[in-house]
Amino acid sequence: MTMNGLLASGVPAKMPSFLLPLRIVIIVLSVVVLALAAFALSVFGSRAGYLGSYSDAPGLLIFVAVKTWLIYGVLLFVEIQMPRSYPRIAAAVAYALSIVFWLSAWAWAASVAALWLSTVCYDGVCVKANSYAAKEGGALAASAGLGAIVWVLSIVNLFFLVRACVSDRPAAHQSELGQVGMGGGYSSVEPSKEAQTLIYATDPAAPAAPYGQPPVEYQQPTAYDQQSVYDPQQPVYGQPQTAYGQQQQPLYGQPQPAYGHQPASY
Repeated sequence: MTMNGLLASGVPAKMPSFLLPLRIVIIVLSVVVLALAAFALSVFGSRAGYLGSYSDAPGLLIFVAVKTWLIYGVLLFVEIQMPRSYPRIAAAVAYALSIVFWLSAWAWAASVAALWLSTVCYDGVCVKANSYAAKEGGALAASAGLGAIVWVLSIVNLFFLVRACVSDRPAAHQSELGQVGMGGGYSSVEPSKEAQTLIYATDPAAPAAPYGQPPVEYQQPTAYDQQSVYDPQQPVYGQPQTAYGQQQQPLYGQPQPAYGHQPASY
């Protein structure tokens, strides 16, 4: 297990299959949180006496929900459509930032909800929350609860993503003919000159040389004598050959004169 897997590109081979439905659940819950936060803002707007710094908590919830859609939506699109270009380290950083924002949002919403749902006592007089405060507190409490669930699910998603990345071997996604790189991409390997010479010299599709002519040599051998394969002084096919130091034999059917015998004279 090394950090090279986290710095590489591409969807890890050991990515758990349950992470896809888990991310879909996170997106759906963030939609519900956004709806509850929008309702809380509408309650504040209907009563001028409730306006104040507490209205910032629903705004933060809306911001975090929209940011979650962008982060998870873009990364899911890249993971499905362009798995080889999946940025592992960028995804891990984005998920980590989302976890921090969700923690801040649901914690703030929970504290404000506790304030609006509490009973205030002053000089022995206790005042319970009215209908507007109850609506505001209930909406923020529900947003805080769902936000805490999204926060936990985001931690689980980040943990298994990092675990799959660091335990993934970069060679698992590379082709046998490719070169393994730091970024997990593919790069072609140029064959060596010796391999090219061997391929050219043993090409079965090369045309054969005519009879009696030396073949075309692509590269002169170095380990053996550089001699011609065929004798360039061989006679043409069909021409009679004579042995060295002997006279040419007569054609078939001609009488052969005897050596030292002269014809008789009359």
